[in-house]
Amino acid sequence: MSIKWKSWVPIAVGLALLMSPVPSGLKADAWHYFAVFAAVIAGLVLESMPVGAVGLIGLTVAALSGWVEKDPNKALRWALSGFSESTVWLIVGAFIFAIGYRKSGIGRRIALLLVRALGRKTVGLGYAVLLADLVLAPATPSNTARSGGTIYPIVSNIPKIYGSEPGPTAGRIGTYVMWTAFAATAVTSSLFLTALAPNVAGLAIAKKTVGVDVAWGQWFIGFLPLGLLLIATVPLLAYVVCRPEIKASPEIADWASKELTSIGPMSRNEIVMAALVLLAMFLWITGSNPSIALPVLGANYINPTMVVLVVISLLLLSRVIEFADIVAEKSAWEVFFYFTSLLTLASGLNDVGFIKWLAESFAKNLGAISPAMATIMLVTLFFWIHYGFSSITSHAAAVLPVVLAVGSGIPGVDVQTLAQLCLYSLGLMGVISPFATGPAPMYFGSGYIEKRDFWKFGLMFGLLYFAGLVVVVFPWLAMIR
Repeated sequence: MSIKWKSWVPIAVGLALLMSPVPSGLKADAWHYFAVFAAVIAGLVLESMPVGAVGLIGLTVAALSGWVEKDPNKALRWALSGFSESTVWLIVGAFIFAIGYRKSGIGRRIALLLVRALGRKTVGLGYAVLLADLVLAPATPSNTARSGGTIYPIVSNIPKIYGSEPGPTAGRIGTYVMWTAFAATAVTSSLFLTALAPNVAGLAIAKKTVGVDVAWGQWFIGFLPLGLLLIATVPLLAYVVCRPEIKASPEIADWASKELTSIGPMSRNEIVMAALVLLAMFLWITGSNPSIALPVLGANYINPTMVVLVVISLLLLSRVIEFADIVAEKSAWEVFFYFTSLLTLASGLNDVGFIKWLAESFAKNLGAISPAMATIMLVTLFFWIHYGFSSITSHAAAVLPVVLAVGSGIPGVDVQTLAQLCLYSLGLMGVISPFATGPAPMYFGSGYIEKRDFWKFGLMFGLLYFAGLVVVVFPWLAMIR
């Protein structure tokens, strides 16, 4: 009975919106398209069907409707456009990296080393995961590459050591470790200008739109009070929220030490895998930054996804993994269909004009309130409207110019402060949903975090991060200006 109920609710949501009057100033096609998008989100939250199926059905309905593209051929191309997005393949590549970590044995070795060093207390593992991301963040401008390609394959091995597997035993420790890793990368993505590619893109938009520029050090200092606070507390907060069953396990550290002794020195495949991971990190750090990139194959810029394809090819050539392993990686292909559909559907909201209408409708009456409250309201809009996006870059491109333009027209609003608050939110907002940022679908599809819990945790941490922007960063920026 519950399955039937869950299946009908998304349809009811969509039909209710379709039959509702079209809001003033919005085209009918945009409102009808939003109805389909809302139905898809309802289906994802309620888990009425496998997430990939929900997204694919919603995408098909949207393409058939002609609300985005009237021409059937153009509509088909629009529906398939997400399958060529580099971020989608970067996520799939990160899953394939995890195969290499698993098959070579190096993932287990690194996990055992972490457990031996910090595994006596569960919360210690949380801090180890966060610090690993923090160390990589300043020089890795793709959080998908950093968290998805480097951190995730390692931390996914840690719960297994404690007998925590996806499913019924996930709550022993796996849910905590995985959520901490995901929540941590949202913080590090905002702490450093170079920790997230959309940070740089957003800054370029701010400079072009309202003439605001922020240096690397200025960015870091502006976010530092909240960054330090979150670095100190995120593992503890995740510990309270996730409530791992294993609180402490002194004997597991001794066991890990014995296991490391028993598995002996690194094997040939471990060495190859380690070398290829270091190559990937080197290329992500240097090749993803045109200002410091090294010429490779005649080019001075290497897309992070191209790095993944290069390393996967080398993994296949070196026989660390087999092509059959890639085909059999069910979770990768589930995420592929799910995230591709959501990426396209979310971009469609902007294509049909819904996002611009929503932003302008929200902001048009802000001139009557105080500058401080207007700033908070605009940042609120910018942060929480991300539920309608699966790409932080597209969010920044679509909404940031509108918010900054509105803010610059309100007497008394400090546009520099408004711009910095919006830019800092780009990394933090990645925590709110299973499609909010590149690494999200990996942790969502890991099996360690129940899908409804992911939405719940995302809202809780999103509220926390947003409150930090308003309560900590806003007055701090006013003080140091």
